[in-house]
Amino acid sequence: MSEESRVPFETQPAALETVPAPLDSRPPREVSLFWRTFFLLAMLLLGCIIAWLQTFRALEFEPRALQSAQQLASLVNLTRAGLIHADSIARVSLVKTLADEEKVRIAPREPGDTYRLYNTDSLSRRISEQVKARLGPDTVVAREVNNTAGLWIGFSIDNDPYWLQTDPSRVELVAGITWLIWLGTAALLSMAGAALIARLINRPLKKLSFAASRVREGDFSASQLNEAVATSEIRQVNIGFNRMAQRLSKIEQDRALMLAGISHDLRTPLARLRLETEMSVGDPQAREHMAADIEQVNAIIDKFLDYARPDHLEPERVSLNQVIDAAVFSLGSAPDVEVHTSIPADTVVTGDAVELHRVFSNLLENAQRYGREPESGRVRIEIAARRKDDWVLIKLRDHGTGVVPEMLAQLTQPFFRGDASRTSATGTGLGLAIVERAIARMGGRFALANSSTGGLAAHIKLPLAKA
Repeated sequence: MSEESRVPFETQPAALETVPAPLDSRPPREVSLFWRTFFLLAMLLLGCIIAWLQTFRALEFEPRALQSAQQLASLVNLTRAGLIHADSIARVSLVKTLADEEKVRIAPREPGDTYRLYNTDSLSRRISEQVKARLGPDTVVAREVNNTAGLWIGFSIDNDPYWLQTDPSRVELVAGITWLIWLGTAALLSMAGAALIARLINRPLKKLSFAASRVREGDFSASQLNEAVATSEIRQVNIGFNRMAQRLSKIEQDRALMLAGISHDLRTPLARLRLETEMSVGDPQAREHMAADIEQVNAIIDKFLDYARPDHLEPERVSLNQVIDAAVFSLGSAPDVEVHTSIPADTVVTGDAVELHRVFSNLLENAQRYGREPESGRVRIEIAARRKDDWVLIKLRDHGTGVVPEMLAQLTQPFFRGDASRTSATGTGLGLAIVERAIARMGGRFALANSSTGGLAAHIKLPLAKA
């Protein structure tokens, strides 16, 4: 093949001069139903836990303040009574016992003592108010005396001032680390519960999604859902889906049987008509036209059979060079048709050789029929391919008038023909639909795009065969 006939591919500036086709389109980022349900349940449970903790702390505040003040007042009153009614020897023993057993220390209160009031937060202020209300307005509640921390209460015995020191933990709320531990434990249990609930909710939907994907691929036997589940709504959905799948399976079988029967029912009478035409029609031109009509009917039957072909293929290694060369050879050597190819040597894809031959035959036939240049009436077809990662990208374009952008998406629909945008059509409108189905069966992608200089380009993405 001469260098002049080679066509640059999309990595070069000319790139067959086509608008990029959406072969590598990716779905937008999305969150699965499981994670969305899990997240919503987790947020709800965590919000409830935090609200409960705050409510508990708010309800605990006043009772804790009253209880702590009562305990402190009782401790002071009992200590005062014990010191008043004990003799000097017993008083020393009492003070020592309080210090050793109850961690309560009694010390004289000197005029020069320095102290800091017990008013660091709302709880301490509330406790101080309650202690003063029980012991008298001259009572002093401090958190530090002479730079010694603790819970200090100043009181008097027979007009002699004293300090009573006790442990502040007697009246403090539960430490923040304890709340964090409880909150973390509750959060972990909530996460586990949310995951379990989300899984139970989404399991039927996951099974339904899998069954729907099998129906989409034509595997009706693997799409049966359990009709004996406990949940009534899910059971009704499963029953309805199974009935739908069974009906679709029957419709598909009837369609395949009907279309396959066309070959058996029509080819024999068509062959007889062809033979009778050759033998009984004397006018050569009329005989030629009648034979052409019979061949067109045969071609239409072939199109229907190709479209009804089953979707299950066994992937194999296929030489792209040989398939395209065979399709170009089958196109014939019409003087007004010119085909240029630029395909790397030994390009091997994963697919089916017969299906690929049918794909390129349909594309070449479509380009030959509709891709004539408006000025010269000739047909110029260019085919190029290149490897990209684990794929082979193929582009086949003509130099005709192209199609309006609004019709591009409809060209692969069965029985649609873009007559208004291209030359008059005589086919069934199944060629591009057959191409798209065949490419999809082989795990590839197919898209159409207009050329910036006129004409239509077919973009094909096929898996590269592993070495």
